[in-house]
Amino acid sequence: MATLALPETDVSRAELWVQNSWRPVFAKLRAEDPVNWCPESFFGPYWSITRYDDIVAVEGDPATFSSSWEHGGIVIFDMQDTGVQLRMFIAMDDPEHGEKRKAIAPAVTPTTLGALAGLIRERTAEILDALPEGEVFDWVHTVSIPLTTAMVATLFDFPWEERHKLPGWSDWAARIDVGPDPVLNAEREKHVFEMAARFRKLFDERKAQPPKPDLLSMMAHSDSYAEMDEQRFIGAIALLLVGGNDTTRNSMSGLIERINQFPDAWAAVNADPKRLAEGAATETIRLQTPIAHMRRTATRDIEFRGKQIRKGDKVVMWYNSANRDEAVFPDGDRWDPERENSRRHLSFGYGIHRCLGARLAELQLTTLIDEMAKRDMEVKLAGEPVRLPSCFTHGLEHLPVTMSRRHG
Repeated sequence: MATLALPETDVSRAELWVQNSWRPVFAKLRAEDPVNWCPESFFGPYWSITRYDDIVAVEGDPATFSSSWEHGGIVIFDMQDTGVQLRMFIAMDDPEHGEKRKAIAPAVTPTTLGALAGLIRERTAEILDALPEGEVFDWVHTVSIPLTTAMVATLFDFPWEERHKLPGWSDWAARIDVGPDPVLNAEREKHVFEMAARFRKLFDERKAQPPKPDLLSMMAHSDSYAEMDEQRFIGAIALLLVGGNDTTRNSMSGLIERINQFPDAWAAVNADPKRLAEGAATETIRLQTPIAHMRRTATRDIEFRGKQIRKGDKVVMWYNSANRDEAVFPDGDRWDPERENSRRHLSFGYGIHRCLGARLAELQLTTLIDEMAKRDMEVKLAGEPVRLPSCFTHGLEHLPVTMSRRHG
């Protein structure tokens, strides 16, 4: 099969994401060239893997397709040559990956989530009850950011009065779109090192205290995290901060787009949230795909689906495309809270690197939907969404809306 011509297959282009015009490009790749070689881009040459089963195959072979920061890491931009290399456990191969992952897993056990459920509902209700009726406001900054920031602060037991710092640090840590720009990279490094300094102080304090159930204390008292170099420490904090903040935030914002696109489906959820809220949440996460891609690096030459992938090649798995693969999700662009297999989405990855916080994200989003339905809330778009110019964090910077509710 012939490779499609440039520039249309460079799906990393910022304009595709900021204009929300990426869907037809990926649909064409899935149909015509699902393992596509892009020889040049802002981020250098890379392979695009766009079908569901192919991504599962790549994720299922970590020996051939490495996540390690030593090979460039998990995003399309190579991090080795920057001051912020993000040596996080998701950007490691086993055994180091498994050891570090295991140490923080207790933070998101079913028991822990059960203990958090009441707090999540209480905070969600408080924010929804405070929303202005009939006035234009920004859903991202009024609902999505406050809810996710509060959750992250709770998980870390971060000083409550300083929680406003967390979203900015998370945004800068996730900004791979700065690429090789020296000015923006310097700005990014400034924010990330500021984040690291504050968390290091807290980490050292927790280490000197008896163990507690927050993430920082778990790390400080574990063999896997107790002694880390600066880059591993920065990576660990950035991963947990971005994972707990950006992803859930962007799903909460994407929800509003979905209910405006599919009002009949939202009416059904509103009428029967006990049955449909959870399905609406997983469908929202599938369609939003808050992390659009993960990257692997080939550790050897391999023939994959008839293509010759060379050792050292970047292999980019486009979750946003796989989540719309018609072979797995018929009518894949439709938001269907009754879709039976929506939980099969790849927004949380697959295999050994599947997101640890997946259930927590689902719980937060399900609770938001349930509480909106309790109030019979209608949230209407009141202007054009402002999207992130990033092929990694698939999200919204601003979402102007108006709101009405019949119950409170």
